[in-house]
Amino acid sequence: MYLYLITPAVAYILFKSYQKWTCGMYTDPIKMSNKVVIVTGANTGIGFETAKDLAKRDARVILACRDTDKGNAARNRIVNATGNNNVVYKRLDLASLQSVRDFSDDILSTERLIHVLINNAGTGKLDNRLTEDNLPVEAQVNHFGPFLLTNLLLPAIKAARGRIINVSSVMHYFGRIDIENFIKQAKTSFQHRLVYSNTKLANILFTRKLSKELQGSGVTVNCLHPGAVSTDIFRHQFFIVRLLIRFIMKTPYEGAQTSIYLAVAPVLENVTGKYFVDCQEVKPSKTAMDDGLAEKLWDLSERKVLNKKKCFSGKLKSDEE
Repeated sequence: MYLYLITPAVAYILFKSYQKWTCGMYTDPIKMSNKVVIVTGANTGIGFETAKDLAKRDARVILACRDTDKGNAARNRIVNATGNNNVVYKRLDLASLQSVRDFSDDILSTERLIHVLINNAGTGKLDNRLTEDNLPVEAQVNHFGPFLLTNLLLPAIKAARGRIINVSSVMHYFGRIDIENFIKQAKTSFQHRLVYSNTKLANILFTRKLSKELQGSGVTVNCLHPGAVSTDIFRHQFFIVRLLIRFIMKTPYEGAQTSIYLAVAPVLENVTGKYFVDCQEVKPSKTAMDDGLAEKLWDLSERKVLNKKKCFSGKLKSDEE
């Protein structure tokens, strides 16, 4: 009887040990003094641990979160843990394009430079409800909202020759984006993994296209898979599933390491358009490297959130003109 109990326990310990030994950790004590960093979804999980680490490095850290109470509580926890009082909370709801615009206006009125933007926030809610902008909530929170936010903040990021970091997922390997049906599919598909995987694929396509758009600006754009991490993104799963996730997956601290590496490491100063796992550059899926698909997704995103469309000349103009 004891053997049946001991064997799974030993297997689990070996698995967790292997996971920690192979988990990329960034321990270089580089300071970020006089640097301005924005982390979306920073009130919990990977975002919180990322923000806390950068605060320890003396950065000015802006926590961009939807829930005001949780955002302020996270701010207080980070200040108490790091002694850095230059940590602020500002409300951002990626499920509302107006909230994204209001947040961006606020930031640009107070921050001349943005050295690091970490698009960390994401959702796995998978209910396919429509937002006030008539977009599927998961597609908007995971892609369209960050797309708009990044574009609106570009003046301050360019002025700082900053870094843009997009948190994707290994689930992008299962993504199969059909541009003509990307939004329709997200509205109606009950293949939940496909909906999530498509948005994570979109993160990498966006990263690659934006890196090309910003060539010569001094701004770098990279993306990452944080690993299988036990975070609040799984809060809507059944209790037993959440329990198993907590036992098997990385901690948020471990999952934050690649985001921190991309935000801080001097060796990445001129590295752009790449995909990282465990603080190492790796190749994403073949689909994620499809520049033609990235171009089409970019055009769709501009039409949906920037009110722009292609003229016959190939140039962009506003729908309102």
